[in-house]
Amino acid sequence: MKRLIETIFLTLTPLLVNPAFAESEIPPVAKGGEGPLIEAGQIFEIAKKPTKECHASTIVETPSGFVAAWFGGTHERHKDVGIWVSRHVEGSWTAPAEVVNGVQSQNKRFPCWNPVLFQPKEGPLLLFYKVGPSPSTWWGMLTTSHDGGRSWTWPTKLGHDKAIGHLLGPVKNKPVQLSDGAILCPSSSELDVKSGNDKWRVHFEITRDLGKTWEVIGPINDGIEFDAIQPSILTHKNGDLQILCRSRQGVVTQSWSTDVGKTWLEMTATELPNPSAGTDAVTLADGRHLLVYNHTTLKTTLPGRRMLNVAISDDGKDWRPVVTLEQTPKSANPSRSVEYSYPAVIQAKDGKVHITYTYHREGIKHVTLDPEKL
Repeated sequence: MKRLIETIFLTLTPLLVNPAFAESEIPPVAKGGEGPLIEAGQIFEIAKKPTKECHASTIVETPSGFVAAWFGGTHERHKDVGIWVSRHVEGSWTAPAEVVNGVQSQNKRFPCWNPVLFQPKEGPLLLFYKVGPSPSTWWGMLTTSHDGGRSWTWPTKLGHDKAIGHLLGPVKNKPVQLSDGAILCPSSSELDVKSGNDKWRVHFEITRDLGKTWEVIGPINDGIEFDAIQPSILTHKNGDLQILCRSRQGVVTQSWSTDVGKTWLEMTATELPNPSAGTDAVTLADGRHLLVYNHTTLKTTLPGRRMLNVAISDDGKDWRPVVTLEQTPKSANPSRSVEYSYPAVIQAKDGKVHITYTYHREGIKHVTLDPEKL
């Protein structure tokens, strides 16, 4: 039944999505210095890339500047994959350096996955990441920096919870810090992938002491109607919280909380498509909400991850595509594997929006937007 539902969603997604979002009406690819796109460039030169592949970037603003991280190695799942970091210093990014890896002993090493950087209001810079053979078996790790990402502490394992198994911290996208100081981490699990009974479920992990102890909320969905993972959190003026998630049903899914994340409403589909690829979102200082995502499904003219987009919303319900960051038609048939994916987005103290994302699994691209022009 689950796979029947998935098939129906994938087939009907073009009909479910707002007709105003026809592919012909998606904005053309933005140009640097024109409109909202201030500038765009690679964090490191692809010709001098430190690893064969890289993926799943994260970005944060610290008192001493921006810091970005990603996982890199031979390829995803390879045991040599570690977490790499670069800092933005005096207008340019520093040479990437591997700061942690998955070495367990002299003869055992596992790949690292999905780093997430977060700067709390008080305390050190936090770097969450995962270690393990696969997403169904990985566990969460945490290292911290007291000097803006220059040096890092010895990493510690987050622990275990009876409801979800291994604690993961934020699974892909940044946490939010609540008014009481608690850090609410959007998380998810991918269960029993090899058994054929795989489910994707969303949950939350809360820490009030910078990762020493944890409380788990959820899972909030059963993984049957919607296979959803990798939520991002939006905050609304009335105090409500909203998550937007990746799904295998061809749409970005959502859920809402009216009690600061303690409980969540039933997960539903948004009007936005999703090709089972990561998204990220942020609530802007002016109250609007911004989402970075692939405005595609697995069956559209631009399938999968060949187009990366930005949408804006006043209420988190009605979304309007406003920027196309990347687009490569299937007909182009390039020699390399095309992928623009796994965005991370923040708004800096000066109001500008910063986005990083995977560029063909060979580079990490960084773009800056002016939200006043969105």
